[in-house]
Amino acid sequence: MVSCRACDLKVLVAVVCGLLTGVVLGLAIWSVVRVQRGNVTPTSSTPIEFCKNGGTWENGRCTCPEEWKGLRCTIINFCENSTYEDFTFDRIPVGRYGFSLQTCDKNTVNAGNPIATRLCSTNVYGEIELQNVTMGSCNENLETLEKQIDNISTQSQNISEETRILTSDANKLTPQNITSATRVVGQIFNSTRNALPEAKIVAVTTVSQLLDASEDVFQRAAATADTDVTFSTLIEYIETYSFSLGNESVVEPNIAIRSVNFSSEGTVGSAGVLFTVLKGASNSLVADSIHLNANVDKLDLNKQAELQILLNTTKSKAKACGFVVYQNNKLFQSKTFVTKSNFSQKIISSKTDENVKDQSTSVEMVFSPRYNQKEFQLHSYACVYWNFSMKDWDTHGCHKEGITGGFLRCRCNHTTNFAVLMSFKKDYKYPEALDIVSTCGCALSIACLALTIIFQIGTRKVRKTSITWVVVNLCVSMLIFNLLFVFGIENSNKNLKTTNSGTNNTDSSDNEILRHDLVVVSNPACTVIAALLHYFVLVTFTWMGLSAIQLYFLLIRTMKPLPQHFILFISLIGWGLPAIVVAVTVGIIYSQSGNNSPWELDYRQEEICWLAIQEGSGLKTSPLLWSFILPVTIILIINVVIFIVIAVKVLWRNNQNLKSTKKISFLKKIISTLSIAVIFGITWILAYLMLIDNDGIRVVFSCFFCCFNTTQGIQIFFLHTVRTKIFQSKASQVLKSLSSTAGRVRALPAMTPLKLRVRMYSLLRSLPALNEHFRLLEPSIFTEETTLSESDQENLSI
Repeated sequence: MVSCRACDLKVLVAVVCGLLTGVVLGLAIWSVVRVQRGNVTPTSSTPIEFCKNGGTWENGRCTCPEEWKGLRCTIINFCENSTYEDFTFDRIPVGRYGFSLQTCDKNTVNAGNPIATRLCSTNVYGEIELQNVTMGSCNENLETLEKQIDNISTQSQNISEETRILTSDANKLTPQNITSATRVVGQIFNSTRNALPEAKIVAVTTVSQLLDASEDVFQRAAATADTDVTFSTLIEYIETYSFSLGNESVVEPNIAIRSVNFSSEGTVGSAGVLFTVLKGASNSLVADSIHLNANVDKLDLNKQAELQILLNTTKSKAKACGFVVYQNNKLFQSKTFVTKSNFSQKIISSKTDENVKDQSTSVEMVFSPRYNQKEFQLHSYACVYWNFSMKDWDTHGCHKEGITGGFLRCRCNHTTNFAVLMSFKKDYKYPEALDIVSTCGCALSIACLALTIIFQIGTRKVRKTSITWVVVNLCVSMLIFNLLFVFGIENSNKNLKTTNSGTNNTDSSDNEILRHDLVVVSNPACTVIAALLHYFVLVTFTWMGLSAIQLYFLLIRTMKPLPQHFILFISLIGWGLPAIVVAVTVGIIYSQSGNNSPWELDYRQEEICWLAIQEGSGLKTSPLLWSFILPVTIILIINVVIFIVIAVKVLWRNNQNLKSTKKISFLKKIISTLSIAVIFGITWILAYLMLIDNDGIRVVFSCFFCCFNTTQGIQIFFLHTVRTKIFQSKASQVLKSLSSTAGRVRALPAMTPLKLRVRMYSLLRSLPALNEHFRLLEPSIFTEETTLSESDQENLSI
């Protein structure tokens, strides 16, 4: 009888496990099918791969890299690899100088820098051609040229050419190179130095090449002493140089200068000059994209214009005016406005030769910013100018005039270098709520983990084993992690996206200096959840590793006792070591961010409350790698090694001394192996297989990963709780008691009416006066089925 009940219990457990597995696998397959159906890409009006050679589709046209042009970026815009005498040059974009692959010898002053440069340009017929090679001196560098500033009046051409050659490779420029080159070209533009006009044109090319250096190099250069003064001095000299060209222009990829002379158009009346920069087919400035119209009284909001500035002055006070466009703001190192994006931040300068005391000039400007509209939306902007006394942006005399047709409008009552500081909000694509597979798996795991903890604690005195402590800690950490994952992984900012989607403060009349170009909606609760998830998942993996180490001591080193204070020692490691990792990670990220940016998104993601991956440097510098993937990988490697050792030496080892009746069955070996694999977290290795660059394979392993790891709590419950003899004994007793109770409950309704009827019948017989009145109410079935004597009735009525 006992064996039959135990057999029935095992059959019941097997059926329940089979049903749960079938349900989870079915839900996983259904989820994958649903995701694949939902990911069908809608047809687009733009043909797939319409823009070739790295071009991108923007504003209804292809924006091409410098090396290509045309409708679909299929027309070459570069000079092929070339050789001139002993010098070899790689591909050179049109309008740029290329540098030779041959560099100066290591024993020279200019060691490692290119020896020669040559220009790739177009002739009068529009044909691309290479210019002659210009050789530099290996005995000169930017630091030595800086010492020759006093000789610029006589050696301006030579110094300017040498500076251009030394700055031709922007990738090799250091902060010191930037500072020295800025000082040299600044003195070339200084009108009191009397440098040759040709030297100043070459200096414009040098400035353009400097602006190709990275933002980080400029920031480190600006951090040195007096560098901001050097930058401001160069900007002022270029401003003055801009209205001395006499109706001519100088256009380089990163800077364009244009001048207008009023002397040939009379000296009386107003002068309205409109300067326009069109959106080119590339991100570089070209002569065709620069337009200047005189005698204009209003702005021309052309959809192809990226920026326009209308300078209003009088010919009686101003004889000439000049305009300068900078492709980026690297020379304008602000201490208040911090940029982290690579969006277009063009700087436009307007300047007249009018006496400062008689200033009556005003300007109107419109900016059409170029940014990734698929991922970002414009949040706010400010109309500013560069204050040379503050060495920073200022809003005095400038105000906003709102947005018209996508153009940000500004007006200022003076002339200088102007810009529009813009802040953007990233259009995060928040994921949908947890799918049914994850929700069901985590919910069942939570329930099973709770039952496992109760069972392990409730039967600890009966089993008397130290393994209980490890399993309980593992289940507790996994239970808390699952609860946090289900109820806290989603960012509450997801709800703000829909409520604030229609709000935009870009039309606000307040013209205040912005602090950051990227606006982040702070959510401390999400950061706390991310830190807790980070902590408890590390705790879970740590206890997995500790369980492997403990089983190694118990099964492999059976003849040696556990180390002294082993439980206390592993408890400190299991709960303390992950806390140290999380605290150090948060502390480092917080200290590195400082006040320059919200540190939260350096630690966690915005889409979900989990560790972040840095966009700029990718996975290598992200907290996800160093504080999660790396320690988890180490633990999994240790667990896999111990698992293999235990499986080979203990679980699957055949002992020939055992009789055939005592040999362990194949099924029990499989179950024992699975039990240890679940505790060790071996199935988490599937996460690494999800990194395979194949959509089909990745979907399959993602499905398996979801099934195995969301149900890890269920697996622990069945393999380490249900299979134990104590649990089966307790469950058998509970089932037996329930079955006997149900039997008594079923028998009670048949006996109770009989007893009540007999008592009622005896009561009526004792009251003869009422007997006749109630006789008609007595059911016939009672008199037919019951044949009791009077003595029996008296006994029942007592």
